[in-house]
Amino acid sequence: MGDEVYINGDAARIQEEDFSIEVEVNALREVSKRIGGIVSFLGCARDFSEGRDVSSISFEQYADMAKGAMQALRTEALERFDIVEARLVHRVTTVHAGDQIVLIVVGAEHRSPAFDACRWLIGELKQRVPVWKKEVTPEGESWVVQHP
Repeated sequence: MGDEVYINGDAARIQEEDFSIEVEVNALREVSKRIGGIVSFLGCARDFSEGRDVSSISFEQYADMAKGAMQALRTEALERFDIVEARLVHRVTTVHAGDQIVLIVVGAEHRSPAFDACRWLIGELKQRVPVWKKEVTPEGESWVVQHP
């Protein structure tokens, strides 16, 4: 991925390719000089889950509903919390241990609302965005039930 900056409608998106944390943070910072605190959550693939070794994880989405749900979540966070900007990226592809899966970056004038919004966004994303994961283990494949 290059150093392109995603703006406006692309602030909440689903994609196959990896993402750059630096590009996302810089895009957020470009929105306003009022941003004094930036909080991020980066979700990565683990090699062990539920007592089993995991060789890969495949993510799937329901049509284009996942993108719409992510955009709605972003809009709700901007209205609900005292934040300036929020960016959300979720990969829908097959990943391996250590690979990046999901990123949430929140900018606010002060750190407290940025932390609150970031925690709320990842919790809500896991509950409301129709993205499912299937873990591949030596014992076979299994769909994973989401957890907060």
